[in-house]
Amino acid sequence: MASTRHYHIAQIYCLKFNFLGGRLLLIDESYELEPLVGKVLRFIQDNPGCHLRRVKKSMGISMGTVQYQLGKLEKTGRITSTRRGLYRYYFPVGLFKENEKEILEVLSQETARKILMLIIEQKSPTQTDIVNSIGISARSVSWQVGRLIDLRIIREIKDGRFKRYQLHECDPKSIITLIRNYYPSIWDKWSIRVVEMFLSLSTGRETT
Repeated sequence: MASTRHYHIAQIYCLKFNFLGGRLLLIDESYELEPLVGKVLRFIQDNPGCHLRRVKKSMGISMGTVQYQLGKLEKTGRITSTRRGLYRYYFPVGLFKENEKEILEVLSQETARKILMLIIEQKSPTQTDIVNSIGISARSVSWQVGRLIDLRIIREIKDGRFKRYQLHECDPKSIITLIRNYYPSIWDKWSIRVVEMFLSLSTGRETT
């Protein structure tokens, strides 16, 4: 009986462990998880500033698996993360300055990204301009621009009874570069619109 019991225990452990290079490794870790952790790393490299739910949704894997793989990458020094409010944002290590990380966090959020791009386009839009262009409530605009002000990406200036918003401590070229590199489809549409806007302004000046 004892030998039979030992045989079954050995069978169970054979399903879980494997010897490789003199080390006892979990089969799951060495053969199943390593390819997945590589895919997660590549996703972070291609989409810096993404948050947990975006990784889960885009890669089609469970929340628990995403959390485990991200934790593993962070512990081994391959990625880093910052927490802001309810979200934690992930970045590959050593590629971005702190202000670039903050911009990438904003770019990962659709509404905040649209507001930032509008401010770059129009230089100093009012809150009403943003409401009309983006199609969200004044309350939502106030909350979004408040975040951007706290990050020192934009600033609020008074213009009579109006509030206007401008870039603060950010070079628009660096924002444009990040959009072009990491959001190419958005960049393609936006760049055409910006060129058309400048062409119409030039035409208007010529006819006056």
